[in-house]
Amino acid sequence: MKYFNLLDWAMKYQKKFRELGRGLWESGNTAETVCLLSKLHSDQHIEVEVKMDELDLTAAESKATYEEIKKYVLEHTGLKVSNLYIAQVKQKCGIIERVNYNLPKSENSRQPKCPPEKEKAIKEALEYFRMI
Repeated sequence: MKYFNLLDWAMKYQKKFRELGRGLWESGNTAETVCLLSKLHSDQHIEVEVKMDELDLTAAESKATYEEIKKYVLEHTGLKVSNLYIAQVKQKCGIIERVNYNLPKSENSRQPKCPPEKEKAIKEALEYFRMI
């Protein structure tokens, strides 16, 4: 079996790779390929073993956006919910994203409370997205 330096080969055909990649992207053929081109010696390498249980969703990946929650609630219950209602329900469930800097100027200002039927629908969406 003949071995060759991948970096030298890639540099030689760099222009053709760009043209081919652009053509594939424009035509919709976007199969992903990961290739590491390095100037290191080919005899120096690191072997990595990835087990399938390591590929599970992380906590950050399992979070749904407000738009996804709104869409789920609308599709399953027909109710339209606001970001305010979603934030109130998330806070009740102990999901605190970050500090709210958009506070009212007066302490006595009123804020609409989430109706029980919308709260139930939002909780159902949060359970669906495995956030609670």
